[in-house]
Amino acid sequence: MKPSIPKGTRDFSPTELANRTYIFNTIRAAFETFGFQPIETPSFENSTTLMGKYGEEGDRLIFKILNSGDYLNKADERLLLEKDSTKLTSQISEKALRYDLTVPFARYVVQHQNEITFPFKRYQIQPVWRADRPQKGRFREFFQCDADVVGSKSLWQEVEFIQLYDTVFSKLGLTGTTIKINNRKILYGIAEVIGAKDKLIDFTVALDKLDKIGKDGVVKEMLSKGITKNAIEKVSPLFDFSGSNTAKISSLEAMLQTSEEGKKGVEELRFVCDTIETLGLQSAALEVDVTLARGLNYYTGAIFEVAAPKEVKMGSIGGGGRYDDLTGIFGMPDVSGVGISFGLDRIYLVLEELGLFKTVALPKPKVLFVNFGEAEAFFSMKAIAELRKKNIKAELYPDDAKMKKQMNYANKREIEFVVIVGSKEIEKNEFTLKNMISGEQTNCTLLELMEKLKA
Repeated sequence: MKPSIPKGTRDFSPTELANRTYIFNTIRAAFETFGFQPIETPSFENSTTLMGKYGEEGDRLIFKILNSGDYLNKADERLLLEKDSTKLTSQISEKALRYDLTVPFARYVVQHQNEITFPFKRYQIQPVWRADRPQKGRFREFFQCDADVVGSKSLWQEVEFIQLYDTVFSKLGLTGTTIKINNRKILYGIAEVIGAKDKLIDFTVALDKLDKIGKDGVVKEMLSKGITKNAIEKVSPLFDFSGSNTAKISSLEAMLQTSEEGKKGVEELRFVCDTIETLGLQSAALEVDVTLARGLNYYTGAIFEVAAPKEVKMGSIGGGGRYDDLTGIFGMPDVSGVGISFGLDRIYLVLEELGLFKTVALPKPKVLFVNFGEAEAFFSMKAIAELRKKNIKAELYPDDAKMKKQMNYANKREIEFVVIVGSKEIEKNEFTLKNMISGEQTNCTLLELMEKLKA
C-alpha cells in the first residue's frame, strides 16, 4: 500500500516545525504582552453548538463525526432509502470537529461564567477543521491563533486589536501588511438604504467576494439571491470605492443619512480610524474597505481582515470583528465581545516566500557523545544526565557504530561539539571535547566540560 495522507492535511518536518514554533511563540508573546490569558477547548463539540452559527455555507464545511458503534441503528429507514442526508445527519452524528475557535469560546464563557472575571481577555492557539476545497494557503486542517475580549463594548478594544496585529507582523519582519476594516452596521445601513435589508446576509456574502469574483460575479450572485437590479445599481459605487480613509468615511456618512444604524456604524469606524491615525502603527497600514463583509453571521460591529504584502499572492492572513450577542445563543444575552484571528498556515507561507525564516534555528543538541561500546556509553550517560540538569542539550549516539558514521551524523545535524569517551578517558575520569567548527580538541573534567558547553 502506498502511504498517503488526506487532502488538505500536511506532515511537518523538524525544520518546518521549528519555523511554526517561531511564529507561535511570537504571537503568544504579543498576546500576553497585551494582557490576554490562554484557554483550550476540545477538538470536537456537540453539533448543536456549531451548526447554524456560520451561515449556510459554513454549515456545509463542518466535519461531522459519526456516532460510536452501530451509528445506523437508530436512523430512520425512510430517510436512508430517500438518501436525505440533511435530515439523516442529526440521527447518525451528534458531534463535529470545531470549525473555528470563536463559537467554542462563546460556549466556554457561558459554561464558566461564574469563574471568569469580566472583561475576559483570552487567547487560544489550536487546530480547526473545515471541509473546504484544498488549494494554496487553504487547508482542511489548520491552526488558528485567536484573541478575544468579552464583557466590554468599548471601541478601545478595536484600537488595541489593530495594534496587536501591527505588533505581531512587525516582530515577524512582515512589513507592508494591510489591516482592512469595515463595520457591520454600515453594511446593514447600505442594505436598508437600497431597500434590501431583508436580504442582508445574501447581500454581504456576495459583496465580500468582490476581490475574488469581480463586479460581474457579485452582480450575478446578488441577482440569483433575489436582490433587484435597481438595488444593485444604488450600491454600484461601492464596487469602485477609493480615496483616503477620511474621504471614504465622509462618503459613507453622506450615503447613510437616512439610516440610524448606518450612521452609528460610521461613527464607530471614524473613532477607530482617527485614533489609529493619531497613535500610529509600526509597519502595517489601516484601510477602510466597505466591501469587507466576512460571511460569518455573528459580527455586529467592526470587521477586520488582514492582507499580506502586495508582492505575495495570498488570501487573508488574519480576520475578526465585534459580536454583540454571540453568547446569547447559549443563554447568556447582552455580553459584547470582539476578537481577531491569525491564520498561522498562511502567515507561514508568506514568511517562507519572503525568505524571513533565515534566523530560525532548528532544535538540536549542543553536544553529541560518541558511542564506543557499553562501558563507554554508560560512562557518557552519567555525564549527559548532569549536563541536562544544567539545561545543556546533550545526546548519546545510540549505536556502537564506526567513528566516521557518528561524526557524519553530528555534521549533518550541525551539532557544535562532540565528546569522545574511550578506555583512557574512563581511566582518567575525563572527556575529550572536540569543537566541530574549529576542529580543536581538549581534555577536560566534567565540571570543565559544563563550563565550556555553557559558554
